[in-house]
Amino acid sequence: MIEIGIFDEHKIVQEGVSSLLEDVDDIHIAVKSDEKAHLIESLKKNAVNILIVNIHTLNVTVHNLISQLMISFPGVKILVLSVHNEEEFILKIIKAGASGFLARDTGRNELIEAIYTIRNGYDFYSKSITHLLLNKYISNLKSREGSDFDSLKSLSSRETEILKMWGESHSNREIADKLFISVRTVESHKNHIMQKLNLKTVVDLVKFAIKNNLIEM
Repeated sequence: MIEIGIFDEHKIVQEGVSSLLEDVDDIHIAVKSDEKAHLIESLKKNAVNILIVNIHTLNVTVHNLISQLMISFPGVKILVLSVHNEEEFILKIIKAGASGFLARDTGRNELIEAIYTIRNGYDFYSKSITHLLLNKYISNLKSREGSDFDSLKSLSSRETEILKMWGESHSNREIADKLFISVRTVESHKNHIMQKLNLKTVVDLVKFAIKNNLIEM
C-alpha cells in the first residue's frame, strides 16, 4: 500500500486530488492538511510515502517548507503540483529536493503514473516540464563548448542535433524523418548520448544539468 499525504491551503483542492486517487486499490490517503503545523504533526503520526504538495505561489515560505520536510522526514518523497511552469520556479523546487513535478496540463493517469514511479525510487517530471528543462540544458550546453565538461564535449554534432530535437518534443519518428535516418538509428543515438553522459533517463539528464549548473537559475 502506498501511503499518500496531500497538502494544499484550499480544502476543495485537497478533496479534488483525493477523489482522483480514492478508487486506486493500492493507494491510501493517510494525511490531508491545509496548514504547516498540522502537516508536520500529521507526518509524525502517520507513515507517509509520498506527499503531494500543491503550490499556488512560490515564495520563501514554500521553499523553506519543502527543505524542512526533506530534512525532518527523509523517507517522505515530495511530489509537487503547480499551475506555474516558469523555469526558475521549477528549478528552485527541484533543487529544494522534490522528487516529482507535475504541470497544469497533468491528468489523472499521469498523476497515478508519477506516484508509482516515485514509489519505485525514481523521480518523475511531466513531459512538458522535462522538455522545458531539456531545452534549457541544450541552450547552456552550446554556450559551454570550451568548458572542461569532458562528457559533454564527447557528444558528436549529430548527437547534439538529436538532443536538441529531443528537447523540442519531437518523437523518434519525427527526428528520423527530418534527418533522413531510421527510427532505429535515432534510438541508437539516444542510447549513445545517455551512455556518454553516464545517465539512464531524461530525468537523470535534467538532474545532471541542474547539479552541474548547466541549467542556470
